[in-house]
Amino acid sequence: MVGPVVIPWWIVHEGGAADLATYGVVVSAVSLLAIPLLSPLGDRYEKRRLIAWGLAAFALAAAGTASLASLGHYQLWALLGFEVVPVMAMAVIAPASASFVAELVPPTRMAEALSRQQTAQALGRMVGPALGGMVLAATSTALTLWMYCGLLVSAAALARQLPASGVQHQQPATRAQWWADMRAGVRANWAVPVERGWTLVNAVSWVFLFPTFTLLVPLKVQSLGLSALWLGLCEASLSLGMLLGSLWLAKHWVAWQGRYATRITAALVQGLALALAGWASEPLLLLPAFAVAGLCNAAMVLVGMTHRMLARPVAFRARMTAGAMMTTKLAATLGPALAGIALLQWSVATVYISFGLMGALASLALMAVPGYKAFMALEHHEIEGWYQRAYPKAFETASS
Repeated sequence: MVGPVVIPWWIVHEGGAADLATYGVVVSAVSLLAIPLLSPLGDRYEKRRLIAWGLAAFALAAAGTASLASLGHYQLWALLGFEVVPVMAMAVIAPASASFVAELVPPTRMAEALSRQQTAQALGRMVGPALGGMVLAATSTALTLWMYCGLLVSAAALARQLPASGVQHQQPATRAQWWADMRAGVRANWAVPVERGWTLVNAVSWVFLFPTFTLLVPLKVQSLGLSALWLGLCEASLSLGMLLGSLWLAKHWVAWQGRYATRITAALVQGLALALAGWASEPLLLLPAFAVAGLCNAAMVLVGMTHRMLARPVAFRARMTAGAMMTTKLAATLGPALAGIALLQWSVATVYISFGLMGALASLALMAVPGYKAFMALEHHEIEGWYQRAYPKAFETASS
């Protein structure tokens, strides 16, 4: 999370909003292609090894980016050349990491395990941006990027100590088998009505919400005349909200309202909080706005991810996770492009407020997804493998 602070900040100051929008679109487009193409890896190879090698590739690309900054050579397309590597690495790491927990614990402990994983991620999201912002404000872009590289090397080394899962993975023998695995994951996502509707609603809302978490944040900070430290503080506030949501809020929110109402309400409040961040003219108002957005995001992710992961068949978890991520990445490609066009006509504040409100409204479409409310009412012992039991034809011709 040091990278998402220092790299956009470098781009904004050297190339401006147009370069940052181009960067967001290209990175998301590459990720959109990489996720489905590389998704069979997570169901065929040992996840511990995939995560470790993915982080090592991430570190190597970070060294290249840091070298550019050390030489004082800002060139957008050279930077993008290096950034393609971590995008491809994340296409392997993200679905493997998301589905790894389900292989290590029984269904009754899935929510607890995901909560712990989400808490650890939130801690990283909180410390990383704050650390990146402080180092960037006190030193230089180049030194901050070298620190980023060192942290990734450490993460890759730690990933080698992850536990081995009890699931046996088989390597695909042929290219035809690889393509069959990839198509099977995409087909399964589309053939299950609840999964299809959920994925489409998330994609539409993410078109508007993704820029409010990424592209528009450094532009908002810059528009208020603030330093890079404030960018780090905004990211840290978002992560603090996620941490508190993972540790405490999500569990109590679900106990109070139930899973369905929690998921709908949290999505609505998240969009409104991001609109508030766009409206804010006082720097101190940015921090609680991002913290509330983080709280709501943690509740949404924990409630939704637990049910979706358990409902997917074990042999399809990484591929189906990647399929959902693919549509999210499509939205993340369209979002910065749409924001970039809007910024040519309107101010950062106007675009930010509009995107937050549109994201909130789009998320309410979950209420129209057939079977969604009943699906969320199922208990964890009932939900495991539910997709295959309810829609066996979605999986019967697929390779496992």
